[in-house]
Amino acid sequence: MGDQREVLSRVRSAFDGAGYTVDGVRGLLGPMAGGALAREEVVPALRVTSGGSPLEVFTRLFWLQVPVSEALVPGAADLVAAGLVERSGGELRALLHVEPVEGSDGDHLGHAVSDPKVRPGAGTTLRADHVVGTGGASAGLARLVIHRAVDNALDLGTGCGVQALHLADRADRITATDVNPRALRLARMSFALSGLDAVELVEGSLFEPVEGRRFDLIVSNPPFVISPGGGLTYRESGLPGDDVCRRLVAEAPTLLNEGGWCQLLANWLHIEGRPWDERVGEWFPPGCDAWAVQRDVQDPAEYAELWLRDSCEVGTPEYAARYEAWLDSFERQRVTGVGFGWITLRRTDDERPVVRVEELRHAVDQPVGAYIERILDGMTAARKFSTGCAQGLRAAVDLVQEQIGPPGAEDPERIVLRQTTGLRRAAGVGTVEAALAGVCDGSMPLPPLVEAIAELMGLPAEQVRDHTDAVLPELIADGFFELP
Repeated sequence: MGDQREVLSRVRSAFDGAGYTVDGVRGLLGPMAGGALAREEVVPALRVTSGGSPLEVFTRLFWLQVPVSEALVPGAADLVAAGLVERSGGELRALLHVEPVEGSDGDHLGHAVSDPKVRPGAGTTLRADHVVGTGGASAGLARLVIHRAVDNALDLGTGCGVQALHLADRADRITATDVNPRALRLARMSFALSGLDAVELVEGSLFEPVEGRRFDLIVSNPPFVISPGGGLTYRESGLPGDDVCRRLVAEAPTLLNEGGWCQLLANWLHIEGRPWDERVGEWFPPGCDAWAVQRDVQDPAEYAELWLRDSCEVGTPEYAARYEAWLDSFERQRVTGVGFGWITLRRTDDERPVVRVEELRHAVDQPVGAYIERILDGMTAARKFSTGCAQGLRAAVDLVQEQIGPPGAEDPERIVLRQTTGLRRAAGVGTVEAALAGVCDGSMPLPPLVEAIAELMGLPAEQVRDHTDAVLPELIADGFFELP
């Protein structure tokens, strides 16, 4: 391995010299070719990468996966020695997909090594131990993970190692696990190409390889796809239904240090006659604050079609039978839909941890990890809040107020507080809450403010106190007000 690390170090230098980064490729392709490539159309990208510069050569070879003349490739011998390419008739052909990885703040993190992409119509199928590269799911998880320094972190189901690359700037020690030995081999290459030296790689399923250990942060993009006996390791666990996500959530607290975090992507079933949020809420064990967010829902047919496209089975002789098997499986389970979302756990010694399950389908500020701790702190504060406390209350700095009603009307029919940053929630409020949002800056205890508003509005102080006791906890939990 030592010799290969030296070879991969030279390859990394060649990539750096060529500017083979996300920014470099984005600038090379431009918006039209880049947009076409996102739709799996490569012709425009081939047209704009035909000049023979090192960046164009690496983009064609590793991103577009077309052979290039060996004479044009910087460090060709090292690429062959590393097992990234093979020689054929004076050309080099990529054996693996190597793509640059961008951090949530736009910085270059390194390169991820995965199996070549199988594009629709290519006439090839995925191997059972296929190692997938970066994508929308892995990018979404990276944007979710909390931005705080930790001593040790676990990347469970590392795949090509992309989450470990994202963790490198905030974790002193990283352990990466996977059930697929091939994934660990390619992840090791990813780390070497990215100059990441101290990642512990361990083979095994779920939490088994790290049983008895504890971490400050666990992240996972698990094999959450719910399928009828699928055999693709990178996306399917082999467990029934959504059990893989349920098990991860149930077992994570035993591996977290006090105050530690677990963040993962998940799918969950919508079962006929059962509220989905009630069902997911039952997954959470004691000992952790928990926040589950549903970002999308697909009906059974949409879900089957999505993953049949993912495995490039559309147009194959087996497509109809595979589609039928998926629908049959969902029908037997009385599935009406499948939810996509994220789950965050925070280990706490509080006897009454906060559990919140909700749906957020609108766009939110990214990265969520930059403010996710504030979100959970608000949920915890809301449970403990009382207007009788002598503490102050502060309106969030990002609020705007909208008043809705007929033009010229003296009083609005509806008042809406809207967040302009973060989760960008909106809440319909009454005049009392609107008045509090205008005066609460954390400098004064809340009781005299409530009494002043009651006097101004000509209402009994007790009535206003009862009203604020009823409505403020939810507004604090939603981030409209904060406790200093």
